[in-house]
Amino acid sequence: MDYTQERVTTLHDLADSTPDAPVAESAVVVPIAGDRIESVTPEHVFAALSAIDPAEVVVPLRAPGGVVERFRTWVRSFDLSVTVLWCGADALESTLAEHGVDGEHGKGRDVWLGLGVAASRAEYVVLHDADATTYTREHVPRLLFPLSIGYAFAKGYYARVEDGRLYGRLTRLFVSPLIRALETRHHHPFVRYLAAFRYPLAGEVALTADLARRVRLQRRWGLEIGLLGEVFDAAGTRHSAQVDLGFHRHDHHPVTGDRGLSTMAGEVGTALFRTLEDHGVDVDYATLASAYRDAADRLVEQYAADAGFNGLSYDRDAEREQSRTYADSISPPGSDTRLPAWTDTTLSPSAVVDAATGTIRTDPEPETD
Repeated sequence: MDYTQERVTTLHDLADSTPDAPVAESAVVVPIAGDRIESVTPEHVFAALSAIDPAEVVVPLRAPGGVVERFRTWVRSFDLSVTVLWCGADALESTLAEHGVDGEHGKGRDVWLGLGVAASRAEYVVLHDADATTYTREHVPRLLFPLSIGYAFAKGYYARVEDGRLYGRLTRLFVSPLIRALETRHHHPFVRYLAAFRYPLAGEVALTADLARRVRLQRRWGLEIGLLGEVFDAAGTRHSAQVDLGFHRHDHHPVTGDRGLSTMAGEVGTALFRTLEDHGVDVDYATLASAYRDAADRLVEQYAADAGFNGLSYDRDAEREQSRTYADSISPPGSDTRLPAWTDTTLSPSAVVDAATGTIRTDPEPETD
């Protein structure tokens, strides 16, 4: 049984317990995206939230207008206080433009909207994705517990095992070896902080409302790794924690394509290198790619040993080849497109709610093939 403590406080699932936590003082942000009502209505997630009854659930929803209206009707069947923010509302676009925070859409932008609203309505904010089939009512209390004892930030970690295979490929084959390679070159507090998190790309976090208002966010897939850079500055190692959420199973992405892992790796790399630049880490990109490949090769052998020990199937060659694909994402971050901290904008959460919750003129959903 694992008791190991990292540089950040690490809370292990040793007794399958649900700790006392300030759920009634929390708002839960659940970003959802999809083109059809079937893809945006995870009943087990909202049933679990109903069972624990947080003060508020905020759903930034990226979907066609007709789907949004049907979702609003569907979610009213749960005994929850839910605010649905239509992330594609024209009025919202106009409002954001008026305050100079318009621009590229993506998961990070959706979460930023949700965090601002949630932080205005509760003392604590929990953020988690909606596609985990293993989501349970214990997740929110476990994430909140560290905040109840003085921490400002908590991040979930878990094992990604499904169908007799290891998943979590973007973390295992890109982020983990990249951070290992950085550790060998930079004895920097921020690099050590990143290395302390067992699943740095986990979307399950909890933070105080004050902290939620003070962090900048990436607009798209770099959200999770970029947030760690912000939290390091605002809360530091001493006030950060990570929480064991057990096994996690959720949607898998292909390696290529607009929503593929290679595209995500590019955005995650941009976010990571941006945060390193923020903290004065001078990255030598010319040599880092080679060091990353060496670290990835070593990890592939370690994963293979772990898979064999647990009777899981494992393809060394395919994993090594995938890591080579991710190496293309090791490059300078380019221009900074992050959304500002809520404390640094003139936009108010109430203006977002007003703009994103109005009546929708709907178009018919596309027909199912």
